[in-house]
Amino acid sequence: MEIISKVKNILLNPKTEWEVISEKNDTHVKVLITYLIPLALIPTIAGFIGYGILGYGMFVGIGVRYALSSFISTVGGAYLSAWIIAFLADKFESEKSFDKAFSLVAYSYTPMCVAGILLLLPHLSFVVMLGGLYGLYLLYLGLTPMMKTPEEKKITFFIVSLLSVVVVTAIISAVLGTLIISSARFIY
Repeated sequence: MEIISKVKNILLNPKTEWEVISEKNDTHVKVLITYLIPLALIPTIAGFIGYGILGYGMFVGIGVRYALSSFISTVGGAYLSAWIIAFLADKFESEKSFDKAFSLVAYSYTPMCVAGILLLLPHLSFVVMLGGLYGLYLLYLGLTPMMKTPEEKKITFFIVSLLSVVVVTAIISAVLGTLIISSARFIY
């Protein structure tokens, strides 16, 4: 399967894979459907099983809330982060392309999503965060091939992008947490 090859290549040979991804010029819809959604389902399903069935004594409601939150934050976070990166691109002499920015973010999510399988055992969830850290490294490596960022602007663009992604993630998590907790009151 092509997705397995892409995952392996972005994790093990990211510099080469970013060049391949950049040359394809895939639309954000294609990347969403063929890459991000299948990967986002890994932590979603593993989190549902780990938190809802195995981890907390058969509280399926916790698993459902975790799964919804995980999936929405992954897909929504990718879109919002890509929009911010595309919006900021010209300020760093980079190519202003939402499709390229979305591919950059989606492929950078790979290690976090793959590590999401460990959510089957909730006490190993910290490893998912380590995958996220490797994803930041992938984001940094991908700036030049994907956004055509000049080397002298790369670190600054990465830092601004990183801060934007962190803020977006925090906002999405807070909103989803509030909505899910509110909806849980009506269910129980």
